[in-house]
Amino acid sequence: MRVYLDNAATTPLDPEVVSAMTDVLANCYGNPSAQHAIGRNAKGIMEMARRKIAEIINAKPSEILFTAGGTEADNIVIRSAVHDLGVKHIITSPIEHHAVLNTVEEMHHKGLAEMHLVTINDKGEVDLAHLEQLASKYPGSLITLMHANNEIGTLIDLKKVSEIAKKHNCIFHSDTVQTMGHYKIDVQEIGLDFLACSAHKFNGPKGSGFLYVRNTHKLKPIITGGGQEKNMRAGTENLYGIVGLAKALEISDRIIPEEQKRLQSLKTLMRKLITEQIPGVGFNGADNDEKNLYTVLNVSLPPNAAGEMLLFKLDIEGVCASGGSACSSGASKGSHVLAAIHHPDERTGVRFSFGKFTTEEDIRFAVQKLKKVISE
Repeated sequence: MRVYLDNAATTPLDPEVVSAMTDVLANCYGNPSAQHAIGRNAKGIMEMARRKIAEIINAKPSEILFTAGGTEADNIVIRSAVHDLGVKHIITSPIEHHAVLNTVEEMHHKGLAEMHLVTINDKGEVDLAHLEQLASKYPGSLITLMHANNEIGTLIDLKKVSEIAKKHNCIFHSDTVQTMGHYKIDVQEIGLDFLACSAHKFNGPKGSGFLYVRNTHKLKPIITGGGQEKNMRAGTENLYGIVGLAKALEISDRIIPEEQKRLQSLKTLMRKLITEQIPGVGFNGADNDEKNLYTVLNVSLPPNAAGEMLLFKLDIEGVCASGGSACSSGASKGSHVLAAIHHPDERTGVRFSFGKFTTEEDIRFAVQKLKKVISE
């Protein structure tokens, strides 16, 4: 038996998504930029996908820019804010995804924009009072904070951050890679300026995502050489990936209430079983379920025989999990997120993350194997 509990890294394709993408692959080979009937058909399919996505997040179709995923979307926002919108200060947190942190650090080291880190507590929660202080001191800044941390699952209050940003004339960007398709997100109600999304986090294809750009912001192209995506992103569009993205989001958005209830119960069960069977265990991230992703459980294990081999041994036992951000898999240094929340070095952090195909049997099997590998 093999159990997959690494859905925060990527998710299996939904069969309906496979069907929609396969249909396009087989029957729609036109270039959306072509003027003939076959090209116009491809363009029509792409624009229908754009309209569907816009409808789900309450945006205008013209505000949806297709990308290769969240990393590209984050890069476009940060680089464009500095080069096109006159941003001289960027406010972020020490636990952002490297797509944000590395890019902000580059802007800082090149002297293009100053980087300011908002304080977080040991649960990964943003200090909103400190955020307000920074926004007040540096009005007109870009505030870039992820909706939910990809390693420990701690959520921020998008609405409250947006209100702080608006009060001090700041631009607010949020990486919603872990929450899109899992929570209802209304960009108008929240007041977001930019939002990043990756399809493969909600049972869509890898290499496909989008960036929401509020139409009051005028950005220059990052990739040049063609007029695609309103001159913002040159190159023939990934049509079947875009169709898969839209279909996956449509399906996920439709089942959010029941999936949230089901997965939250599985997460609660896993936390209960681990607490009962493994003495000295703890959990990273916000304690309150409403402030933590229902798809992520980050476990803090006491010193044990498995040590650094824990994930390898779990894999041998048939359990796929993660020690942190999947984008850093194989890296020699540890998790910057766990370091930022002062997780003790002698303890092992392991992330279990759940998706639409996760079952109670998977949870019980994983806990049994976790207990085995740390007890041997």
